[in-house]
This record gives sequence, C-alpha cells and structure tokens, in this order.
Amino acid sequence: MKQQLHIVCLDVPFPADYGGAIDMMNRIILFKQLGTAIHLHYFSYNDRGMPNELNQYCESISVYERKKFTTGYFFDKQPYIVSSRINEELITNLNKDNHPILLEGIHCTGILPYINRSNRRIVVRMHNDESIYYKELARATGSIKQKIFFNRESRLLKKYADTLPGDCLYACVSEKDIQVLQQDHRITNTAFIPTFPTWQEVNCPEGMGSICLYHGNLSVPENEEAAMWLLCRVFSKVRMPFVIAGKKPGRRLLKAAELCQHTCLIANPSESELNDLIRKAHIHVLPCFNKNITGIRLKLLHALFEGRHCVVNTPMVAGTGLEEACHIAGNSNGFASIIAQLYHQPFAEEEIKLRKRLLGNTYSNEKNTRQLIEWLW
Repeated sequence: MKQQLHIVCLDVPFPADYGGAIDMMNRIILFKQLGTAIHLHYFSYNDRGMPNELNQYCESISVYERKKFTTGYFFDKQPYIVSSRINEELITNLNKDNHPILLEGIHCTGILPYINRSNRRIVVRMHNDESIYYKELARATGSIKQKIFFNRESRLLKKYADTLPGDCLYACVSEKDIQVLQQDHRITNTAFIPTFPTWQEVNCPEGMGSICLYHGNLSVPENEEAAMWLLCRVFSKVRMPFVIAGKKPGRRLLKAAELCQHTCLIANPSESELNDLIRKAHIHVLPCFNKNITGIRLKLLHALFEGRHCVVNTPMVAGTGLEEACHIAGNSNGFASIIAQLYHQPFAEEEIKLRKRLLGNTYSNEKNTRQLIEWLW
C-alpha cells in the first residue's frame, strides 16, 4: 500500500515560475516518482488559477480561499501571511486521518494548534527567514504603504516564530536559517534540506556567449533595485550588450531600459525563452542588496548549473559554499572591471569541473526527497 502524505502549499505550486513554486513543485514531482500518494492542499488567491497539470501528481487536490486583507489586520497579533491561511475546511480535512503532513512555509503553520499531532509526523519546510525577508522588502520598496505593511509583517513574524510548536521538524534551506531558529527562537528540532532546483546536472556550455544577463522576478522590489543599479551604475561604464529578463517589470524599469541603447528588457519570458537566454549569455550579472541574508537565490543556481561566467557580490553567495564558482565584486566599479575582463574570456572545461565538484549531489532532488521520507514516516 502506498504511503499517504498531505502537502499544504502556501500558493499554487504550478506553474513553477518563481523560486518558491519551483521548490514546492519539484518536491511534489519527486514524491510522486518515489511512490508517495499525495493529498495536495493549496491556497488560491491570485491569477495563477487552478491548473489541471497538478492532477497527474496527486491522489486528491483541495483548494482554499485565502482571507482577504482588511484594515482589521492592524489589530491582529499574527502576521497576515499566517492568519490569512488559517482555514477551518483545511483543518477539518487534515484531521480526518493521521497521515503525515508537509507544511510549505511558515505561512501555513497557523493551523498547527488545531491539528491532531499525536502519533503523527509533521515537517515544516521553512523557505527562508520570513522576518528578515520582509524587512528587506520594506527596505527595497519605494511605496510608503508597502513599507509600513512589510515592516509590520517583519516584526510580527519575529514574534510569531517564538510560538512555533517544538514537536514538528523544521527543514531549513540554509545553515544560517537553522542558526536563527535555534538561537533566536529556541527551536532545536531543525534540519538542513537544500532547495529543490529544476536543474539536476551541471550542463554549462563552453566557449563564448553573446550577452550579459540579469534575470529575476522584476515585480519583487529587491530584484527591481538590482536591475536599476546595474543599468545606472554598471552598464553606464561598460558598453556590453545587456539583457534584463523577468516577470512583471514596472514602468520605472521599463523606461530606464529604453534609455540605454545597449540594453534590452524582455518582460515575462516563457520558461524556454529564459533557458535559451541563460545558455546564450556569456556573463550572468547577479548582485543582491539584502543587508540581511536568508535562504538561497534560485537564479544563482540556474546560472551555475546551465550558464557561463557569474559575477556576484558577497550577499548573493554568503553562506552558500559556492563562492569559488563565482567572480565576486565589491562595488559598481568592481562589477564593471570584472565584466570587461570576462567578456572576451572563453568559459573553460576546468570551470565546469569546479561547479560539478561544488554542487555535487547537494542539490539532488531524489536524495533530498528520500531524506524527507525518512523524517515523515
């Protein structure tokens, strides 16, 4: 008889077109491949719909509405990303049996006080330290309303983490996030499970590419900030062909890209279009301006698995163990200087071997799913 597993997702995991969805969807695929019967639960609250593609991986699928934001939020002691996902129907469905549960993100943990946890294993997949993540969103946004909301969420998330029950296992994406849970919130039942990338083998093209590339979800303030910084501070100094690619770019970024003759902005590329750009690129330019580091950036892994040269700053690679595979710059002049040097330097076989050694089997989705199975049963 198949092992039965409840997976509760904070969002629709398909299409896997941003970091969190990629992480969740690849876990679902591997659980299915390894013979687990999945009872999927997710919240539908945006334009991602209810995709039929999920049916092939799941025994059952339940969809729930996320509570809408109201002004009453400002009297709530729980963070909105948590309180808006406390759903009575979800709680009832999970309490109908005693199958193990995988909760995706701290977002879904508000139901834990209402779930029968006796003789039942529950793993919480911590996508990152959300308190730090929201603090950085507040820093990066130019909207006063968003800044107020993000800062409040950050404060509430830090307090909320102190209330997480100790009888669940918290599977973190980085050792740094484990330290925060253990030292700041006194949660000892933690473990490391890296992110689940789509790319499972290093498949970098040797030789020369033709463009410099920055890619990311451009609707996220920190990614828009990075793209604007590259336009104004780096590619104003080096006249190399520069492509920015990503979802939902804002007007400010679109206008800035139009003013740069050697820059092209590709909005909302398909998965195949983005993969093609990554393989055509000669240099991946990936700065990160978060002062506080949490999680790992999937765009960095994508570039390392399938691209050529990577130029980053310290926050992008801090704590990843991947520093050796990247060229690290400290400021805009450093980025410009390294780009100028690398643009005429072929990407060699030795660098591909280095990436294979560093990435190794750390990001093996099958190995890491088998580890989750050991914890869940």
